[in-house]
Amino acid sequence: MFDVEAYLAALGHRGPAEANWETLRGLHHAHLRTVPYDSELNSARGTDLWKGVDIDADAVFDAVVRGGRGGVCYELNGLFRRLLTELGFETGVYAAGIRQVDGSFGPDLEHIFSFVRLDGVVFLVDVGFVGPSYLEPLPLDGPERRQFGTWFRLVGDEGYRVLQRRGQRGDWAAVYRFRPVPRDVAAWAEPSEELTEFARALAGAGTLVRGRATRGGQRILIGKRLVTVEDGHESMRVLTDPAEHARVLADILRRPPAPVATPPDAAP
Repeated sequence: MFDVEAYLAALGHRGPAEANWETLRGLHHAHLRTVPYDSELNSARGTDLWKGVDIDADAVFDAVVRGGRGGVCYELNGLFRRLLTELGFETGVYAAGIRQVDGSFGPDLEHIFSFVRLDGVVFLVDVGFVGPSYLEPLPLDGPERRQFGTWFRLVGDEGYRVLQRRGQRGDWAAVYRFRPVPRDVAAWAEPSEELTEFARALAGAGTLVRGRATRGGQRILIGKRLVTVEDGHESMRVLTDPAEHARVLADILRRPPAPVATPPDAAP
């Protein structure tokens, strides 16, 4: 069952949890460091990736917060939105299309995340995106913002807002785009050929994505590719050693490493 106090304790929050900026910022960062993103759950969902957007908060809470498993965007952001609402924050839902490898964007309903209206300012709140992305809430309007060595900004593009990031080296790169219009989760229940085709393409790729934030960055495992961001410096390497891959995966998912089979020719 959903339990605010148990949720706060799992995120390492101690003391009062008032509906203010310090609470929002602290819980957002803590959530990304504590609860991993894990796309493995989608592997059995076929083209119904977004079927459960209107989550059963009690069941997902028991599985994720109490049970310790990871989650996908609508589960993690749905739980966090419920927590913020219980704490007195004014929350809502946005939808986004994530930038693809070829530079295009996915369908508008590909990604579901949240916003919070606080003291007249709208903040983007997203604890369900594997990244690399922002670790603390971002204001919808205003100048570029620096977080842990990485810069973020929102630029307009034909009715969309495009979230962009830039590290210590390189140019600005898009993360995702969205229309700053509140959504209802019922929008994902409507049949969508675009989402179905997109889900079919993802299933065909078969690559699992897991990630969790650190104090000053993120670690993202895309198949065997490990992307590390720390203080605005980004690196990537391929984990060819099965034992190392198992250790990194276990650390991201916060669980004991799975045993790695020893090849017959390597046996003593």
